[in-house]
Amino acid sequence: MLLLQQMIVLFIYMLLGYYGSKKGALDVKAGKILSWIVINIANPALILNSAVGGNGKAAGRELVSTAVIAVVMYTALLILAWFAPIVFRASEDEKGIYKLMTTFNNIGFMGFPVIAAVYGNEALLYAAIFTLPFNGLIYTYGIAMVRGRDAEGEGFQWKRIWNIGVVSCLIAVALYLSSAPIPQFAATAIVGLSGLTGPLSMMVIGISLSDIRLKELFLDGKLLAYAAVKLLVIPVAGTLIIRRFVDNEVLVAVCMIMLATPVASMAVMLAGQYDRNIELASKGVALTTILSVITIPAVSWLVL
Repeated sequence: MLLLQQMIVLFIYMLLGYYGSKKGALDVKAGKILSWIVINIANPALILNSAVGGNGKAAGRELVSTAVIAVVMYTALLILAWFAPIVFRASEDEKGIYKLMTTFNNIGFMGFPVIAAVYGNEALLYAAIFTLPFNGLIYTYGIAMVRGRDAEGEGFQWKRIWNIGVVSCLIAVALYLSSAPIPQFAATAIVGLSGLTGPLSMMVIGISLSDIRLKELFLDGKLLAYAAVKLLVIPVAGTLIIRRFVDNEVLVAVCMIMLATPVASMAVMLAGQYDRNIELASKGVALTTILSVITIPAVSWLVL
C-alpha cells in the first residue's frame, strides 16, 4: 500500500509537469534546465544522502553482494536485449532502440525516488551500486546499440563512464564504509537537495509526455505487448530468481524496483543525438512510464 501511495505521489508530480507544459508555463528549455538540476545536483545529493549517518561496517558484505547482483542482472538484460528485436519483429531502424529499451531502466529519475521514500536510506545505498554498471554500459554499449553498424570497430572509452553519477556513488560508498563524520551543515544541505529529485524528475517526464499523443500509445499493439514483457514478465521472473539466492528482503525489494522501472529517458536522448528512431524511443519511454504507476505496485504485490 505504501508503494502504491508513493507511485500516486510521483504520478501527481508528473501530471504537474504535463499540465505546466500544456499551459505554456514549462517548455523544452525548462525541461532541460530541470534535467540538469536533477542530474548534476539533486540526484547526486540523493545518493550521498544514503551515506549520511550510515553504519558501513554492518552493510559491507551486502554491498559486495549488490555489486555482484547488479553485474549479473545487466548481463541477463543484455542477453534478453538481443532477443527482443526478434520476438517483436522489429524493423532494421527499430532493432537498436528495442535493445536499448530492454537493457536500461529509469533507475535514477524514478527508481531512486521510489526506493528512498518506501525503503529508506539503507536501500538507497544498495540502489546506488546499480548506477555503476548502468553508466558504464549506457555510455559505451548503449551508444553502440543505437548507432548499430556505424559503431563497429570503435574501442572502449573510459572517459564516457566517468560522470557525476558514478563519482557520487563511489563517494557515498566510501563515506558509508568508513563511517566518516559529516558536518551538520553539509548533511542538512544534502538532505534538502535530495528532496528535489522526486518532484523535479517526474515533472521533467511530464513535460516530455506533453508532445506525445497519449491516445496513440494505447492503440499500438506491438508496443503494448513489449511494455507487458518489460514491466511485468521480466521484473517478476527476475525477482523470483533473485529471491532464491538472496535472504536480505530490502535488497530483494531494491532489485525488484531496479527491474520494474520504465524505460530510461536516456533512450530518447541517445536516439535524438544519433538520429535514430526517436519516435519509437519516445513512445517506449512514455508508455512504460505511465503504466509503471500501476505495474510497479502490482509486481511488488506478486513477488514481495
